[in-house]
Amino acid sequence: MEQNLSWADFEKVEMRIGTIIEANDFPQARKPAYQLTIDFGAEIGIRKSSAQITNRYSKEDLAGKQIVAVVNFPKKQIGNFMSECLVLGSVGIDNDIVLLTSDHKVENGLRIA
Repeated sequence: MEQNLSWADFEKVEMRIGTIIEANDFPQARKPAYQLTIDFGAEIGIRKSSAQITNRYSKEDLAGKQIVAVVNFPKKQIGNFMSECLVLGSVGIDNDIVLLTSDHKVENGLRIA
C-alpha cells in the first residue's frame, strides 16, 4: 500500500524545467541509456543525468527539448558517470519511457508545483 505524503514532504522535492543541450551515447550503462547535459538556468546551472530513454528518443530528438527533473537528490554514480539530477518520465510496458515536458516553452529553472 502506498503511503501518503504530507504537503511539507512534497515541497521538499525540487522539480524544475530544464533544456537538454546535449545527449550522448552511454555504452558503459548496464541498460541502453544516454548521458544528458541539461540547462536549468542561472540559479541552478548545468546538470548531467543518465536516462534510459533510447527506445523512444534519438539523440537528435533530445537536443533543445524541455524536460522536468528533480534537482535536489544526491548525486549518483552510474558506471563512470556522475548523475546530478533525475529526469522524470512515465514508464510504460517494456520500460518504454515518455519524458515529462512542458507544452509551452518556458524559462529554464522554473519550479514545478
